[in-house]
Amino acid sequence: MSGEIGSVRRTDGPRIVGIVQARMGSSRLPGKVLRPLAGRSVLGRVVRAARDSGVLADLVVATSTDAVDDAVAAECDRLGVPCHRGPVDDVLGRFVGALAAHPGDAVMRFTADCPLLDPEIIALVAAVYRAVPGLDYASSSIARTLPRGLDVEIIRADALRTLDRLATDHHRVHVTSYAYTHPELFRVLGVTLTPDRSALRLTLDTEQDWALVRAVTDHFGDVSVPLAKLADWLDGQPAVRALNADVRQKRLEES
Repeated sequence: MSGEIGSVRRTDGPRIVGIVQARMGSSRLPGKVLRPLAGRSVLGRVVRAARDSGVLADLVVATSTDAVDDAVAAECDRLGVPCHRGPVDDVLGRFVGALAAHPGDAVMRFTADCPLLDPEIIALVAAVYRAVPGLDYASSSIARTLPRGLDVEIIRADALRTLDRLATDHHRVHVTSYAYTHPELFRVLGVTLTPDRSALRLTLDTEQDWALVRAVTDHFGDVSVPLAKLADWLDGQPAVRALNADVRQKRLEES
C-alpha cells in the first residue's frame, strides 16, 4: 500500500483521512461491494478513485465485525488498504473507531457502492474544504447537481466526534446527516457543480443500477471516467439511461 498511497500523500494543510464504508449486507443488492467490474471489485474501484484523487494522507475501509464481512476484510488485504471493523448497524461508531486508529484533521467519507467515482471531483471538494477556514462540513449533495454515486463529503474530525455524542437513530447509519440537518450547530458548506446532472443515477443499490454500471464499464473498461466524459456518452445512450430511471432513492430515515 505504501507505494500507491505514498505517491499521492498530502503533507500541507489539514490531514485528510479517507474512510470507505463497506459491508456485504444490503437489503436490495447483497454482496454488491465485491461484485466484479471489468476485472476489479466495486470496492476496488472506490479505493482506486480515492487514492487517485491525490488529497488523502491515509485511507481505510470501515466494515463490520459480522462474519459475512470477513470477505470485505480479505479484499482489503488484497487491495493493500487497512481495514477497521466495528458495529454492524452503528456506522457512525465505525467511522469514529476508524478515525481513532487512523488519526487525521478531517474525514472524507466514501461509500463502497459508488464504483463510478470521479477522482477530480474528490480533489475539488477537498480543495474547497482547505480553502475555507473553520468549516465543519462540506458536501456536493446539499444542493444536488451531481448524479447519485458521484457525491463527495468531508467533515472535520472534531465535528465527527461531536456527532458521535449527539446523533441517534438513522443519523448513526448515515454518519454525517446530523451535521447537515442541523446547520445551526455546524458550519456547513454546499459545493455545487454545473451543469446540473442530478437526473443521472450512477450509484449501485439495485439490479437495475447494476445493469447501468455494467454497461458503463463494458464500454470504458477498467478506468475512472471523468464525469463530463461519462455524461456526454450517456447523453447518446437513452436505452442505458433508462435501465435504472425508475429506481426510487431511499429516504434519509430509511436505513
